[in-house]
Amino acid sequence: MRGRGGAGDALATTVGAGGIGTDATEALARRPLRTVAVIPAFNEEKTLGDVVTVLREVRAIDRIFVISDGSTDRTAAIAREYGAVCIELVENVGKGGALKVGIDQADADVYLFLDADLIGLNAGHVRALLEPVLRGQAQMTLGILERGRVATDLAHAVAPYLSGQRAVTRQVLEGLSGMETSRYGIEVTINRHLKKHRVEVCTVSMENLTHRMKEEKLGLLRGFVARLKMYWEIVKYAGE
Repeated sequence: MRGRGGAGDALATTVGAGGIGTDATEALARRPLRTVAVIPAFNEEKTLGDVVTVLREVRAIDRIFVISDGSTDRTAAIAREYGAVCIELVENVGKGGALKVGIDQADADVYLFLDADLIGLNAGHVRALLEPVLRGQAQMTLGILERGRVATDLAHAVAPYLSGQRAVTRQVLEGLSGMETSRYGIEVTINRHLKKHRVEVCTVSMENLTHRMKEEKLGLLRGFVARLKMYWEIVKYAGE
């Protein structure tokens, strides 16, 4: 596990007077915490089952919610077959909107956010993300993919704050607005909220972990177009 600060100075400041949930975090550390995993998924039938299987190995996780974001494949069926609670959205609302649905439906003290297309996830990765938050050492963790493959390693090295692998307390998420319309800009939306409220963040190295690229899911041309759309949504919210 890395020290605080690996996700950029804006995210790694220490909670001070007026920061989010200092007293609440200390109170949470004194009692068992209800922890829920929330996984937004759009047509991720090939990898979702493995992700859910790993989560079920981690005793600290009480429930697993998969938000099938307008999927047209077997994503919803796979989620249920592997033991997750699945919420099916008729229309695709984007990653931010799907996460918002999961947060609203799941009653938790700590939320674990994971992408549905991860490859190489193991219980150790999950525990490393959760432990600093469950022990009250940080209000949010940020997972950085390393030694998985060149493309994902480079992306996380250049822009670690865009990682979708996080554990976070309920108190941090309170007052966070704009999730439902942010789509792929959700990470930017969360990071702004962290910076504004000086939230304590701990970065966690997740070695030998990667994810399926859009070009692998959709083919070179459609995948490239989808990637450009994702980048545009990120840049749009970064510029607002």
